[in-house]
Amino acid sequence: MKKLTVLLLALLALAVAFTTVGCQKKGETGAAAPKVRVFRLADNQPDGYPTVLGDLAMAKYIEEKTNGAIKIEVYNNSVLGTEKDTIEQTQTGDIHFIRVGINPLSSINPNINALGMPFLFRDRAHMFKVLDGPIGQEILESLQSQNLLGLCWLDAGFRNFYNSKRAISSPADMAGLKIRVQESALMMDMIRFLGASPTPMAYPEVYPGIQNGIIDGAENNWPSYITAAHFEVAKYFTVDGHMSSPEMILINTGVWNSLSDAEKKIVKEGALEGAKVERAAWLEAEAKYEKQARDAGSTITELTPAQHKLFEDALAPLYQQPAYAGYADIISRVRATQ
Repeated sequence: MKKLTVLLLALLALAVAFTTVGCQKKGETGAAAPKVRVFRLADNQPDGYPTVLGDLAMAKYIEEKTNGAIKIEVYNNSVLGTEKDTIEQTQTGDIHFIRVGINPLSSINPNINALGMPFLFRDRAHMFKVLDGPIGQEILESLQSQNLLGLCWLDAGFRNFYNSKRAISSPADMAGLKIRVQESALMMDMIRFLGASPTPMAYPEVYPGIQNGIIDGAENNWPSYITAAHFEVAKYFTVDGHMSSPEMILINTGVWNSLSDAEKKIVKEGALEGAKVERAAWLEAEAKYEKQARDAGSTITELTPAQHKLFEDALAPLYQQPAYAGYADIISRVRATQ
């Protein structure tokens, strides 16, 4: 009986030891490895695009600093849906992070439109002085009631018009053109004020839309013009810089609140590291893709100061419209930023 009892105790000890090893992976010190959490980040841009490089840099930083406890999988190329779809999925927590521009976010927080007003920023340096300061921080935090928290600002350059019909050197040249815009009331109004017809359309539909004559053109930055191959179907490009549409990386607030203070610090640092990588990559991409557009035979129209003022004058009344008059305080603070 005694031998049987000893045998049973030995078997029980072995079973406990086996269960412990099977449930927890131990490191060299014997301490249990932390539970790995895997999050998804959505981006609608292609491989190698500056924002995707920033996403990946952020993910790498966070994984390294958490010793693999937090992993972020980057899903770009719109594989998780359109911008509108992925914003909604991030709000519900089905997607955990998203890289997105301010224009589609304006539908859930109209005050974001203030940063997208035409010809608001004097230049890139002025823009980042605003975004990296108190105004930018306020905007990053302004979406929490919608389950989103902004972590950092990314460069998206300045937007320009391009089309398949003719060179544009004045607003008069835009009359009658069907121009694709993001799903933003501000952008639609801007196109109307310039005498063209705005057509909201998902980004992946722009190329076939121009190719098939559903639209005549679009407006975007140099990298998008090339990486989406829009230059193949819309060879007329006007460097007007009518607006900037700075972009953010946002996190679902439920995910954010689930993190420890130490993890929140690492995630925030990772986002800023990603922004640093993205901004540097953006400047390189702009120069590279502008040259590629010129080499491909695109007709590039550089506006004179007088021609540029025609666009500014055409869009100045937009600031007085009732829908945007409420942004006067933010706009005043932006313009006063030195």
